[in-house]
Amino acid sequence: MSRILAISDIHGHAEGARKLLHAAGYVPGRDELYLLGDFIDWDSRTWRALAYIRQLVAEGARAVLGNMERWLLDADDEERAGAVSAEELEFLRKTPLYIRRAPYLFVHAGIRPGVELDRQEASDLIGIRKDFWGADGHLPFTVVFGHTPTNKIGAPAGEIWRGPNKLGIDTGAKHGCRLTLADLTNRKAYSCSTDDAGLGLYRDLRQTSWK
Repeated sequence: MSRILAISDIHGHAEGARKLLHAAGYVPGRDELYLLGDFIDWDSRTWRALAYIRQLVAEGARAVLGNMERWLLDADDEERAGAVSAEELEFLRKTPLYIRRAPYLFVHAGIRPGVELDRQEASDLIGIRKDFWGADGHLPFTVVFGHTPTNKIGAPAGEIWRGPNKLGIDTGAKHGCRLTLADLTNRKAYSCSTDDAGLGLYRDLRQTSWK
């Protein structure tokens, strides 16, 4: 059966993402995979993750930009220091800011409440925080988003956050917590540690579920 999968805020942890997709039994061309931005971080060594993201997209995954990718696109050649290729930059330029796939909206950070989808500002789509996830009101779709680590919204550290018509899946990979792949079809989460000391990098693989 085809599944809808999503992962956000990889921040250079391409190997962790690879292990999670393997654990979930991801099959390109059968499963739908959505990559929700912040594939990289400030350190240019993390930019190597772009090669894996491009590979996944070439195999059928769909991606949206995060604030880190927008920063990289806006950087000058000296800041990039030859660590990213022209092909990778062109790939990012062609990557959208959101994807509408009923019953979901996939976006990096969220949307501005009360604003039509086609009138949303790029700065909100890649950077909004509490004005989105803290807002009440019905949405015509379930917004699957990252950007704000879920423990800052109210979820236990390393776990996804669920609100009315909202699903936060940034479980703090950037901060040495966990990287999570969400199986939206079966309401399962696959996660691994991004702590390179205590639990070990990409170890402590867990599978949980939600109702």
